[in-house]
Order: sequence, then C-alpha cells, then structure tokens
Amino acid sequence: MSPPDGSFTPTARSQVRRRPQRGHYDEAAVYGVLDAGIMAHVGYVIDGQPFVTPTAYWREDRKLYWHGAAASRMLATVAEGAPVCVTVSFLDGFVVGRSGITHSLNYRSVMAFGRARLVSDLADVRAAMDAFIDRLYAGRPLKLRPTTDDELRRIALVEMEIEEASAKIKDTGVTDLPADDAWAAWCGVFPVETRIGAPLPEPGMGSGGPPTSDLAPYAEGTRLDSALTAAAQAYGLPVST
Repeated sequence: MSPPDGSFTPTARSQVRRRPQRGHYDEAAVYGVLDAGIMAHVGYVIDGQPFVTPTAYWREDRKLYWHGAAASRMLATVAEGAPVCVTVSFLDGFVVGRSGITHSLNYRSVMAFGRARLVSDLADVRAAMDAFIDRLYAGRPLKLRPTTDDELRRIALVEMEIEEASAKIKDTGVTDLPADDAWAAWCGVFPVETRIGAPLPEPGMGSGGPPTSDLAPYAEGTRLDSALTAAAQAYGLPVST
C-alpha cells in the first residue's frame, strides 16, 4: 500500500523494527527533527571500512546539504554516489524508574537514506552556501562581504535527495511494573535541553551593539532546537511546530 502524500515509503532499511509505535514516516515528523538540528552524522563505507563523520547540514525540501574542505575524503567518497545514511538525534530526558529495567531515555531521531552528488557549478555552490547562512540567519547574506570564487573553490559541497527516512520519537514517563510497587525509590523524568547563552561580541570587530534582527532566533535562554526551528520558519521552510 502506498503511503499518504507527504510521507516517505519505508522499506527494510528504514522501517522501525524495535518499538515500531515510535516510528514516523510523514514529512512533518521527519522535517520537525531535521529542522531542529544543525549537526548530523554521515555514515558511509570506504573499501569495506565503515565510517561515521559528524558535520553541519541543512535541508531544502527533500534535499540535505553538507560541505567541507575540498580535500575531504568523506565528501569525495559520498559525492561519487555511494549509499549514505544521515542521522540526527536529540536527548530530551533521563527517565528514572524504580527498577533497572525501567530506566530509559526520551529522544528524537531521524535516519535519512540516499545517494549524494557533488555540486560542482560555482554559481550553484555560491547559491547553496548563501542559502545555508540564510537558513540559519534569515536575511544575513545581504549584510555580509560576498564570498570570493577562490574561497568557494576550497569548498566541496554535496547534495542528497532523501530517498527514505524514518523518525523515531520517545516522550514518555516511567513504565509502571507490578514488581516495582513495593519499592519507594524516587522515579520520574529529568528533562534535558540545550539553550543559547549570552552573546559574546568580538572585541574590535564588526558594528558593535546588540545582535541584529537576523540573529533574533538565538536570544539568550532560548532552546537550541526551538531557535533552529524558528530560523527555518523565518527562512520560509514549512516545518512541524
């Protein structure tokens, strides 16, 4: 049976097997996790040896982008069309039970599968890198010194169409087991968050003063995932709220 519009079709490689009730294949769930993050881990194989490389990424519709130095072995490998698995995850809480078996974690994660390609046209690289800045800080590229062609040639940029993706999300309390009833040990959840700190202007550089409007999502005290989601919305990406 085909999935509804706006969903990814799970296969053996993307189907959530353990606790399938936590699996989600709709774009809203997948994009909600992807757009709340900035760091991904890219899994690939070189000569039979698996590697996982952490990297910054961004999304445009069903495409993921990441970049690095032009001499990067990872980028050279995946740009040749090698199968890639891109993962993004968040730790949202420690779940503390009255028995060891009921301790767990709350989390959000996505696994996205596809084959990447090198973006080689310099104009396309420039547009994509401007889009990366714009996606994080809407309107900021207009305020910046333009990137030179020589600077762009030092970059390798890859684009991956998401062929399959699954999100897995756990946001629960403590599992209640009858065998735990006689135990008075404390149980509950410790929420885990990453928040934006106070801005630290670079002395003697830039215009000074408070951060400008393009940096508004990153106000002190804001949750990082909320800030990145707000930045994606400001950029115009449809995201899950």
